[in-house]
Amino acid sequence: MKIAYFSMEIGIDENIPTYSGGLGILAGDHLKSSADLALPVVGVTLLYKRGYFLQHLTPDGIQLEAYPLFDPRGYMEPIPFKVNLSIAGRNVAVGAWKYRYRGLNGQTSVYFLDTDLPDNAPEDRMITQYLYGGDQYTRIVQEVVLGIGGYLILKKLEPDITTYHMNEGHAAFLTLALLRDLDGDEEKVRHRCIFTTHTPVPAGHDRFPYDMAYHVLGDYLPSNIKELAGEESLNMTLLALNLSRASNGVSELHGEISRQMFPGYDIGHITNGVHHLTWTGPEFAKLFDSYVPEWRKQPQVLRDAVNIPDDAIRSAKLEAKKRLIRYVNSLTGVGFTDEMLTICFARRAAAYKRATLIFTDIEYLLNLSYDRVQFIFAGKAHPQDQAGKDLIRQIVEIAHRYEDRLRLVFLPNYNMWLAQLMTQGADVWLNTPRRPREACGTSGMKVCFNGGVNMSVLDGWWREACRDRVNGWAIGDDEEQTDEEAAMDLYRDLDDMVTMYYAAPHQWTRIMKHSIADITPYFNTHRMVLEYLHKYYL
Repeated sequence: MKIAYFSMEIGIDENIPTYSGGLGILAGDHLKSSADLALPVVGVTLLYKRGYFLQHLTPDGIQLEAYPLFDPRGYMEPIPFKVNLSIAGRNVAVGAWKYRYRGLNGQTSVYFLDTDLPDNAPEDRMITQYLYGGDQYTRIVQEVVLGIGGYLILKKLEPDITTYHMNEGHAAFLTLALLRDLDGDEEKVRHRCIFTTHTPVPAGHDRFPYDMAYHVLGDYLPSNIKELAGEESLNMTLLALNLSRASNGVSELHGEISRQMFPGYDIGHITNGVHHLTWTGPEFAKLFDSYVPEWRKQPQVLRDAVNIPDDAIRSAKLEAKKRLIRYVNSLTGVGFTDEMLTICFARRAAAYKRATLIFTDIEYLLNLSYDRVQFIFAGKAHPQDQAGKDLIRQIVEIAHRYEDRLRLVFLPNYNMWLAQLMTQGADVWLNTPRRPREACGTSGMKVCFNGGVNMSVLDGWWREACRDRVNGWAIGDDEEQTDEEAAMDLYRDLDDMVTMYYAAPHQWTRIMKHSIADITPYFNTHRMVLEYLHKYYL
């Protein structure tokens, strides 16, 4: 058994700019746990030498993007050969770089595909330069390189692959390469493929016009491609579903939504997790080493965290929080304090995530939070997402307008490093998506490994994990709720939370301990990867 895990983005190291958000971080955590568990898994993705982007904000909150050149030589080694693809009738050379991740019990290789080669025409050298940075044509060409180019590279490097795991539909063209090698035998292709979908909204599933697909892929497209990928356009999710032996969503609710979106398909679910060794900060790692010493190899033992002394929990949280506050103050000069309840909101700036929901009734919020709560926001908007950019601008504008009455800051350039700092230092992690658009979400899981608590809409993973006012707070459970109704729910919970934080510290500490003990034993990638192993890989 050997698994090839294909993903459009993989966030394995904060210095390697090949991820934009949750999908890439999840992929990196998947591979890290595979190494820790000594499972034979290799990763395949693209090498984006100009990455996603560095985010800069003007004083009035306008997002500016910078694309510095990344040199991979300090992190990975070049593979001494290349493969050739026909893309839109042109010969395109694809090379690869090998990155080794060493885990507790083994190591995992990740292959980064690269078309920035002297053999290629200038336009083809650009294929792997930017993550999500181009138009629809760029996207289909990148997906050809990922799926078909990745398959051909692995034929030479890892000839004993038994299962191809497509992490989202971006990789589905590898099924066409398999079809070609297996003489068009669809059943043999299905036997080798599994598919994970992360997208609960129709617009998130890649579709390409057939004239574009024929132009780019030529005779890689089988004669029955419309039966496999849809009549009107080439739907990458349908292609993956039709040529996989197993498919899954990434939370229980997302599994339900996916079966509604694609009726007739047997779509299960495996809820995502996070790599506990990556996301647990030094303060709680030291604490767990003392009280639950097997946690590094067996995160499920963290259920015993309820027995850690209250003072030890509070002390570790305070030290983690001080690190975050020092960074905030040094960067912005806002004068935050580690004595105040600190609420963080950090994720991709997309409209459905409703970053500004908490400001719906600003006067109510000001009265509720004045001199009691400080808010830290972060997140990037896609360069072409004007609505997402407007959300960032609104938050910065609110911070300026009410600076005497509201402790609020927006930190630029949210990345793995800043995500670690924020999830480790936050008292409360706020999440307000419009249900059911959050397929799973994982940032809130990271908080739990660091004694923080979640305050979230019952969407994605939180619907499975939440025990309201026992291990966190639930904001509403009604998909028909208006934003105003959801905001009122949020304010009621916030009032209760602030009162408890200051007036009942022992009760607050009990919630912190349940946040660790209830959630971390299950919502980690060790459990997730073993579930993939037993359900789908074997």
